[in-house]
Amino acid sequence: MQLLDLSTFTCPLPLIKVKLWLKQVELGTEIIVLLTDPGSRQDIPKFLISLGQSVVELENSPLMLRIKVTKLTQHLSLTQLST
Repeated sequence: MQLLDLSTFTCPLPLIKVKLWLKQVELGTEIIVLLTDPGSRQDIPKFLISLGQSVVELENSPLMLRIKVTKLTQHLSLTQLST
């Protein structure tokens, strides 16, 4: 399982990095994502779920959100990557 530590980044970089990860990995790949930015903590899980990816919350403390993401779909378009 991979680790994507985005805890030092603020919006919009965490979302961009998650989008790039989705574009590059094969279906079924799992990753742990670490987020501290308040906007990213809300937006990234919603974004992933809207794409049909599996998101499991592992930890949600006042300082960090740790989620496990499994890539289940391959339907990212260039338009979605630029948003």
